[in-house]
Amino acid sequence: MRHNSERVPGKNYRDFSGVPLYHCIIKSLLASPLITDVVIDTDSPVIMEDAKTHFPRVTLLERPAHLRSGDTPMNDVLLNSINQVEADFYLQTHSTNPVLKPSTIHNAVNAFVDSYPIYDSLFGVTRLQTRLWDGLARAVNHNPAILLRTQDLPPIYEENSCLYIFSKEILAEQHNRIGHRPLLFEIDRMEAVDIDEELDFQIAEFLYQQRETV
Repeated sequence: MRHNSERVPGKNYRDFSGVPLYHCIIKSLLASPLITDVVIDTDSPVIMEDAKTHFPRVTLLERPAHLRSGDTPMNDVLLNSINQVEADFYLQTHSTNPVLKPSTIHNAVNAFVDSYPIYDSLFGVTRLQTRLWDGLARAVNHNPAILLRTQDLPPIYEENSCLYIFSKEILAEQHNRIGHRPLLFEIDRMEAVDIDEELDFQIAEFLYQQRETV
């Protein structure tokens, strides 16, 4: 969780439906009995201080200065974190995924455990069934001469950045969270919203409030 954010200033600790944004994902992680430890990696003094008060069970790692730039690869940040926290497997998610449900996290862990070692890692995806084109106006996933209904198109999957499960060996050897045989874990697009821009923040807050009032 970075202190500074270019497109949505201070988004990780900005008020989100009455609490700092990052509270949502931390509560979801703590709600799963399959997760033994929750760790926050941050350079934010605001988050460090707030988390000590509200989440005493959570381990706090202060991100070193050389990993704080916005263009630092996330894999470098993760390598620094996992070298300080020993575990058989790591689940990574983001504070910018506030609508991600505890049950979804729980189901992802179960799906990975049940399929390991056939699959060596897992990442969240969103199903797309729409007509896609590349920059040269070439059809990606359909034949323009055969106008299938979108719901009849073969699905294609978008990596949604909501969650990843991997081992230390995979990250260290491949410098990637995704292994040789990853399991695609589908997440509903209404739940998989990720906050990159101001509009995303407003949409996520609306969806979160709708879910909490049901």
